[in-house]
Amino acid sequence: MQRGNFRFSAVGCGVALALLLASACGGRQQKYDASGVFEVTEVIVSSEATGRLLWFDVEEGALLQANLPVGCVDTTQLRLQRRQVQASIKAAQSRYVDVPLQTAALEQQIATAKNELRRFENLLKSGAATQKQVDDIGAQVAMLEKQLAAQKSAMEAGNRGVADETSALKAQLELLDDQLKKCAVASPVAGTVLAKYAQAGELVVMGKALFKVANLENMTLRAYITSSQLTQLKIGQPVKVFSDFGEKDMKAYDGLITWISDKAEFTPKTIQTRDERANLVYAIKIAVKNDGYLKRGMYGEVRVN
Repeated sequence: MQRGNFRFSAVGCGVALALLLASACGGRQQKYDASGVFEVTEVIVSSEATGRLLWFDVEEGALLQANLPVGCVDTTQLRLQRRQVQASIKAAQSRYVDVPLQTAALEQQIATAKNELRRFENLLKSGAATQKQVDDIGAQVAMLEKQLAAQKSAMEAGNRGVADETSALKAQLELLDDQLKKCAVASPVAGTVLAKYAQAGELVVMGKALFKVANLENMTLRAYITSSQLTQLKIGQPVKVFSDFGEKDMKAYDGLITWISDKAEFTPKTIQTRDERANLVYAIKIAVKNDGYLKRGMYGEVRVN
């Protein structure tokens, strides 16, 4: 009798355990509102110049600061062109004419002739000079003034030409300075080097990819929700994100919804949603602060607070 009771209890315990596991599994499936994959924003840094890569201090896994030089393309030719343009600017500026200085002598002659004209006009009034003498001096003053105007016009036109030439050369200088600046290789964002595509000493061309970098401190979980869940979520809403750390361990993170798609799409095969029968889902992005354990491609679960 005791053996029979024992057998009955064992069977009963087995059924109870199976029901408990089934209940636990069912509860785990319904515990989360959506699932997704962790992503990061990757930036591929390419060369902005053509030449030999003189030095390149980049290694996969290294942390880079934003806008800090990590390499340099050969700048010899650009520096020589810059020196040539600087010499051309000096040569052009040497042709600049100081108009007041160059016309001072002629202006003095005009002033002297005008004084002479006034003296003879006074003599004419007293009968000590003739009208012809006054007319001759007046004609001389008019001729000198025309010479002065022509000389000033020619000099000012020459100066404008020098100014235009200098301006064009300075624009070339700015262009060369910009090209020299682009010879420096730097990451536009702070982050971790994910891949390296070049080595120091190689010949690179403009547009060649040098390395790939991403900010791993700020991850994005791209998840999918059904249309019934769409009305329950909004941008800026806090949610709980769970990452799988083994068969049973789950680690929780604070997340913030940053984007909700306005277009429905077919359910991705690798994604499970709360309503598995739904054919159309909406993508959402959730910002998550990485403590170092989250990796690209890891699966994450979402639970709405």
